Amino acid sequence: MAIPAWLRFLGDVPVDLQAPLMSLFHQAGIDTSATPPPTCMLGIAVLAQPDEHALNTLRELCQGCSVLAVAVGDRPFDPAAMWRVLDAGATDLLLWHELPPNADEGACRLQRWQTIRALVESDTVRQRVAGSSCAWQSLIRDVVEVARLTQSAVLITGETGTGKEQVANLIHELDGREDVGEFVVVDCTTLSAELSGSEFFGHERGAFTGAAGARDGAFAMAHRGTLFLDEVGELSAALQAQLLRVVQERQYKRLGSNTWQRSDFRLICATHRDLEAAVAEGTFRADLYYRIAAWRCTTPPLRERLEDIIPLVHFMLEQLDARAAQLEMDPAVKQYLLTREYPGNVRDLRQTVARLWQRHSGDGPLTVGDVPEHERPSSAACRPLWPDRHFDDAVRHAVELGIGLKEIGQIAAELATQAALDQEGGNLQRAAARLGVTDRALQIRRANQRAAH
Repeated sequence: MAIPAWLRFLGDVPVDLQAPLMSLFHQAGIDTSATPPPTCMLGIAVLAQPDEHALNTLRELCQGCSVLAVAVGDRPFDPAAMWRVLDAGATDLLLWHELPPNADEGACRLQRWQTIRALVESDTVRQRVAGSSCAWQSLIRDVVEVARLTQSAVLITGETGTGKEQVANLIHELDGREDVGEFVVVDCTTLSAELSGSEFFGHERGAFTGAAGARDGAFAMAHRGTLFLDEVGELSAALQAQLLRVVQERQYKRLGSNTWQRSDFRLICATHRDLEAAVAEGTFRADLYYRIAAWRCTTPPLRERLEDIIPLVHFMLEQLDARAAQLEMDPAVKQYLLTREYPGNVRDLRQTVARLWQRHSGDGPLTVGDVPEHERPSSAACRPLWPDRHFDDAVRHAVELGIGLKEIGQIAAELATQAALDQEGGNLQRAAARLGVTDRALQIRRANQRAAH
């Protein structure tokens, strides 16, 4: 079956190359007749040189898409130019300066990205995680790729409450192996020095005082499945050494046994600590770190994904009661949820939503009375949320277009000045007071703006 992908030639791509390239893509099983997003989210962008015009067009095309950039022509890209193409949003870059190229290279990449995108949008993912922010979606795409297409060990870092175990569970659910085993969790903060060996390795009857019978440890239970070590940064030096050997050899002995047992598991570790700093300080083994961190990801804190808060609230309400999935919220409740701080991140939000739901009655929307009295904001703290989503989107769009910080600031200042003057009927003094500047400063700013235009 052909892979649907839109095709665009950017800049001064020689006309005599365009038809042969389209034919090559067709022969490789790529249907380039697709229209750009939102109809099709896979694309190919062919460019001869990464000049500013071509890169700006590429930025526009890459929004929300997986785009294969293809470099053609008789002027090879230098390394800096290659990175600029990726910075503009391309997912990968192929250098086809010598014809005929191997179009299967492109087809393989597009097929992989199509598989990843289908999984990201699948019920398996949507029923377990929620969020459409750039930070969250980027993480989920990477997680889906490593889960389904590799068996790499994964290290998940992030602040407390950001969903590290949730991500680990998703990796296990997407495991591509047949007859996948269990998801085994070991909380490294609860391991005692006396029983930690048994927890990992298991033991034979009589291996130590109180060992009345044989018992499997985490390594045995995780065979053909996933072993998740939560807060791996808390492991003692002795346990780090023991874990290293098992990670390397995939073999272990039960306590009290001389027989080697084999365990084939995917290892996922999580920590809120900076393990690279711990390695530098000598409190975490470097050789273990590089084995557990074959692939690394970081769960973003909730403050970096504010646009996900309301979707997360609906997701959590549905988990509490299927009937509450589409429950509306009064504007004040929505503002409260968007503006309060969440030191415990998503876990904190989940507890907040649970408290509101427990106080809620009837089929109507969540109201201000559902917010516990001791959590209600003071009247002085209630102000419209700003910057809002529209402002955030505008700034993000400007950055994607390559507009610098200075120009963004100047444009924002011009808009604010004009808005204040409009709201004050052109009165300079009142507009200056509204903006928190002196009359003279506002006069100078307006004069500079007129001179610039």
